[in-house]
Formats: sequence, C-alpha cells, structure tokens
Amino acid sequence: MKKSTMDTSSLLEVDGLSVEYQLNGMALRAIEDVSFSVQAGEAVALVGESGSGKTTTAMAIAGLLSLNARVSHGMVRYQGERLPIDDDAAMRPHRWSEISVVFQGAMNALNPVHRIIKQIAEPCILKQGLSFSEATARARELLELAGIPPDRGEAYPHELSGGMRQRVMIAMALACRPSIVIGDEPTTALDVITQAQILKLLGDLRSRLDLGLILITHDLSVVAESCDRVMIMYAGRLVEDGPVADVFAQPKHPYTQLLIESIPNPAGGKRMIQPIPGDPPNLMNRPSGCAFHPRCRLAMAVCAAELPSLDSIGSGRVACHLHRSLTQEEKVAVHA
Repeated sequence: MKKSTMDTSSLLEVDGLSVEYQLNGMALRAIEDVSFSVQAGEAVALVGESGSGKTTTAMAIAGLLSLNARVSHGMVRYQGERLPIDDDAAMRPHRWSEISVVFQGAMNALNPVHRIIKQIAEPCILKQGLSFSEATARARELLELAGIPPDRGEAYPHELSGGMRQRVMIAMALACRPSIVIGDEPTTALDVITQAQILKLLGDLRSRLDLGLILITHDLSVVAESCDRVMIMYAGRLVEDGPVADVFAQPKHPYTQLLIESIPNPAGGKRMIQPIPGDPPNLMNRPSGCAFHPRCRLAMAVCAAELPSLDSIGSGRVACHLHRSLTQEEKVAVHA
C-alpha cells in the first residue's frame, strides 16, 4: 500500500512534484512524482548521483527554478498552506521568511564588491522592514550565531576562507528567521575538517532554532553524521526513503546498496569499496520501467517493463519489484 504523503502535522509537504525543462523544443522530465514531508527540527537528506534531480527538487520547493523549467504537476505546502512555487512574484514573500537556501559555492553566491555585513543586513531591511542600524545589529548577531567574530562583517568575501564564507551563507539564510533551510551541497569543495565544522554548525542551529533542514548531497557519509532521514533519488524519482540508521543497516533498493558500498564504512569497519557500474541515464533517452535496471545486478524481466511504485515497507518506502509478489515469468533474471 502506498504511503500517504500528506501529513497535517508536517512543517513542509511535497506532494507529487514533477518538473520539466524545455530544451531544443523538447520537454525533459527532471523530477517526477516526488513526495515527502519535513517536520520541525528534522534533518532530511536528498541523496543521489549528479543529475538525479536533487537540486531541481530543492529549487522547485523554493520557487527558484530556471526560466526554462516549469512545475508540471504537484504542489508544496508550508504549514498546510499551498505555496505559489510556479509564480516568482507571489513566492517572494515566502522566500527567506519561511524557506531559505544555503547555496553551494559561496564565492559565486556572495557579491564580491559588498562587505559581508551589508549582504546579511539587506534581506532584513527588505523582508522585515528593519532600519539600517537594526539590520546591522541583526547581522552582527547572525555572524556570532554562525561562529564568525562580528568584526569580520567588515570584510569582503575574498578576504574570508572557504569555510568562513559558507558560514556567512548560513547566517544569511537565517536572517529572516525561516522555519525551513535547504542546504544545497553546502560542504562541497571544503576540506574534511571544515566540512565537519559546517555540519556541526548546521546541527547545532537546527537543534537550537527547531529548524527543518533539507540537505542536498551526493555523499552518504555526510548523511550518516548529520541527518535523521534519508531519501535516495535516481533519474528524477525517489527510490528509497527511511530513517538513516535503518537505511544504512538494511538498504532495500539495489541502488542504495551500491551507494553504500561505494563509500568507506561510516562505522569504521573494513569493507571493500565498490564503484557503481555504468552511467546515470540520459533524460533524453530514459530507460523503460525502472530507470536503474540497466545498471542493476538484480534486474529482472519485469524491471524493464514496469515502473515500480514507491510503497511503504517497515519504517520507510522503497520503489523496487524485489519487494512485491511476482510471477515466475517476471522473476526471470536479466543479468547472469
């Protein structure tokens, strides 16, 4: 039985979300029928290889899709109210006040010709109507909250380290006191020590401010350290969803199993690291049935013929024919 995705107690609800990109007169489905919810204080990870639809999902939720993209189906609700994610002007009051984004690549996201404190203060002025002095005071508080000495607010972005710039991005995301923060690979290109510091900061802020956190990443080791629940995406669809501990201990989808085998054991034990065979699918020529079947070591005849639904199993959900009753003909293995 398919799990209901609409929970009135949820802070954020994503229901049946689908997004298409227009490219050379073609409509390419980047994400399809994505559904999940986020509770206050919960950290949820979206994980998958490049091109799996993680960032498109995040940008759709925030109403920040590129001009050649559109929401073709589904909706997003915040505290039970539908968000106008397909209307930029109507969505502006909700951005940063309710949902904010920590973008990857802080050097590209920050304005190089303005001091840090001005960039943090600006949304407070525009969104909350604070005076310049009030907004500046708020910016100094946010810098301190993010672990940056307030006097460093007078610096320009290029005068800060990569880790400090990422902390600035977190401070900016919190400027208007949102309830949901989306981190779009916020630790990309940072060294492991700085990455650990940023993840700890996000965890501390989540606990202190009761934030709902959506973390976009391709790195399952990041998820193991910082999230409550993990959702695995492949070719624009959710293929597995469950508590982090359960998914790591007993991954149900073959793709999830391969993702876990491709990273060092987060528990510290020895394990042979295995690469995932093949390449992610081309959206212009998406495989039939389950999109993962050409790379799957457990693929069966039914996998190429029929798209599996995302069904409840135990504490999570999985979209895989291995977890439902099949006829003998459907069970025929494709790969020896």
